[in-house]
Amino acid sequence: MKTIIVATDFSPEAENALSYAADFANKIEARVILFNSFTIPIHLGNSILPAEALNRLEEENTALLEEKCKWLEEEKHLEAHYESGLMLDVATELNRLFKKYKADLIIMGMAGKSVAQDIFGNTTTSAIMKHSYPVLAVPEEVGFSGINNIPFAYDKMKEGHHEISAKICELAEFFDSKVEVFHVQKLMEKKCERKRIEKEFTDANYDFKEVESDEIIEEIENEIKRWPADLLVMVPQKYNFWESLLHRSKTRMMASRSAVPVLSIPLVTSEGEGAV
Repeated sequence: MKTIIVATDFSPEAENALSYAADFANKIEARVILFNSFTIPIHLGNSILPAEALNRLEEENTALLEEKCKWLEEEKHLEAHYESGLMLDVATELNRLFKKYKADLIIMGMAGKSVAQDIFGNTTTSAIMKHSYPVLAVPEEVGFSGINNIPFAYDKMKEGHHEISAKICELAEFFDSKVEVFHVQKLMEKKCERKRIEKEFTDANYDFKEVESDEIIEEIENEIKRWPADLLVMVPQKYNFWESLLHRSKTRMMASRSAVPVLSIPLVTSEGEGAV
């Protein structure tokens, strides 16, 4: 049985992501695992709280999770469970749960875009960049109504892309979707080899489009609006510390700015590490 993990902090964007995940899970016949890292409210953060107060806060948090599971079971007719803990590192815990439940996907909410998010990211973009699991970032107020058009925006075809293209083809076949392989190359770069794309997407209903521009994010955003897209697929690029000072991940930026859900599928090389 397919398994979807939904990370929630009960914020409006997280509630919307849960609604999206419920409809998505119904479509693919998956169970839902809710995850929440229980934190102390900001206004109490500088206080010394007795154990009884902490227990009460945790009980209230657990009651909310139980309420959400009941809604998933009774209203959406889904199998639902929850996991929670006190002040856990979200990205690390999601990695553990992904392995524990042999999950297929993690869904998280994404608040409206901001300059701060573009530069520093947030919990969702941190999960995208830190670990090797697929993350679907759902923008606030975007609902699930099927997946008809899937643009796959990539930078460079690398080792391991075959597994990613196979997942995209599988998704497109299930939803009977049209795929657009969209490559934005910087000016003066070597042209992409169309034959490789044709080989990767042999079994999919797809188009290939390549544009030259130094404004990669803007070109992807324009293409999403032009088509229009229901789901954008990207591959996160991982940098070491010094490289990260010079680069901002395109996947992270699109996840924080996109008007459509962004599915981040990690690229794993033969050595088992994320792509650079």
